[in-house]
Amino acid sequence: MKIVGFAGFSGSGKTTLVEQLIPALRLRGLRVSVVKHAHHDFDIDQPGKDTWRHRQAGALEVVAVSSQRLVLMREFEVPGAVTVHQALATLYDGVDWVLVEGFKQSNLLKLEVWRAASGKPARYPDDAFVVAIATDSADQLPEPTLRPVLDLNRVDDVAQWLIDNSERFDYNPEAYA
Repeated sequence: MKIVGFAGFSGSGKTTLVEQLIPALRLRGLRVSVVKHAHHDFDIDQPGKDTWRHRQAGALEVVAVSSQRLVLMREFEVPGAVTVHQALATLYDGVDWVLVEGFKQSNLLKLEVWRAASGKPARYPDDAFVVAIATDSADQLPEPTLRPVLDLNRVDDVAQWLIDNSERFDYNPEAYA
């Protein structure tokens, strides 16, 4: 499995890029999964549904399974941080690519999504794990770089760059232990 992270400040376009890369990679015959880091409380369940009722009753885990999907909801007895590597360990190992959104402090190789208009600083000068920058304002990068600079608005080019450099993104969990 190949794993690439996407880092950038809120509003930079990370979600849009990931959303557009999924079909671009799928059209090339690749299976894609996504790991998204949420910085806040979230719930995918609906009040009143059976799974919600089971969680409300105190179940630590609820697995909902149909002929089309499986969903695992796990409650943490004590709030704590799950590492990106722990999250990746839960994925189906038959996928070709995992796109990781968030986890910007992780030691995964990542693309930085940066826009000059955001007014936010770039991460690449201080993050050795940023291997490329996807931007709509290449001429305004705050520091020169030897990293590839990809056009954020040319998703097929970003997808092709990932494929052309895919060996860099091979994931070996033991390397991160």
